[in-house]
Amino acid sequence: MSPRAVVVGPPGSGKSTVGRMLADLLDVPFRDSDEDVVRHTGRSISDIFTEDGEPAFRSLEAELVAVALAEHDGVLALGGGAVLAERTRELLAGHTVVFLNVGMAEGVRRTGMSSARPLLTGVNPRATYKALLDARLPVYRAVATVEMDTDARTPRAVATAIMEKLETGRSTR
Repeated sequence: MSPRAVVVGPPGSGKSTVGRMLADLLDVPFRDSDEDVVRHTGRSISDIFTEDGEPAFRSLEAELVAVALAEHDGVLALGGGAVLAERTRELLAGHTVVFLNVGMAEGVRRTGMSSARPLLTGVNPRATYKALLDARLPVYRAVATVEMDTDARTPRAVATAIMEKLETGRSTR
């Protein structure tokens, strides 16, 4: 069993929203690795970051992503930082991985610097978001088989464009 598509990208790129729409268009189930973490622990991601720290969260996240990659056959959305784990990047090889790219200004607008996003809180959220994008962009691109720009596009338009690429078998970077 293997996901039809794995959706990755930074906070605010639309992984959950576009992932759900893509799953509906493909008539397959949707799964979100962040929801898996919350269900598994009974705690919010923010609480895990605060109480246990990012390394503990990333370790648990990598374990649950490995399970999801092995048992889910629909669309799987990964948390924004899931691709930082080497094990996860290795497991993504051979999968159809869709990178939802979002520019800094649009990403900041979409996230609203939500406190539910623990890596985006702090003294200068815009600088934090820019640093996050700068650090992760090469990693997202390295694992992606399809890259889709989400700026100035509705989630439905993005999901439809991805579906068309998947159905025609075109990979783009």
